[in-house]
Amino acid sequence: MALEWEQVVVHSVDPVALGKWWASALGWVVVHDSDEEFEIRPAPDRLPGLDFVRIEEGKQAKSRLHLDFRPDDQDAEVARLEAHGAKRVDIGQGEQSWVVMADPEGNEFCVLGRRQQ
Repeated sequence: MALEWEQVVVHSVDPVALGKWWASALGWVVVHDSDEEFEIRPAPDRLPGLDFVRIEEGKQAKSRLHLDFRPDDQDAEVARLEAHGAKRVDIGQGEQSWVVMADPEGNEFCVLGRRQQ
C-alpha cells in the first residue's frame, strides 16, 4: 500500500479570504474555489496543497498543527509577511531561532532560521 500526501485542511470562518491570503503569501495557484472550500497548491499538478474549508466558529486555542517555512532570509521574510498582514505571536516559545507568526484568522506558523550547514 502506498500513501500520497494530498493536502493540509485548514478550517476557516472565511475560506476564500484566507485561501487568497495564503496563495498570495506563498505565490501558490488556486486549484478549487467555492464559498465553502478554497484549495491552493505550489503548482496545479504539485502536491501537497492547502485546502481551506468553512467552519462556523473561529479559532479558540493554540493550533495543534502548524506549518514551518525555511526562507533564505528570515528577517526579510518576516517583514514581508508582516506587511502582508501576518502578526508575530507569543505562544510561550521563549527566545528561539524561529519566529512564530499568525495568519489573519490567527493560525500559527513558524518562519525558521537558516538551515545549519
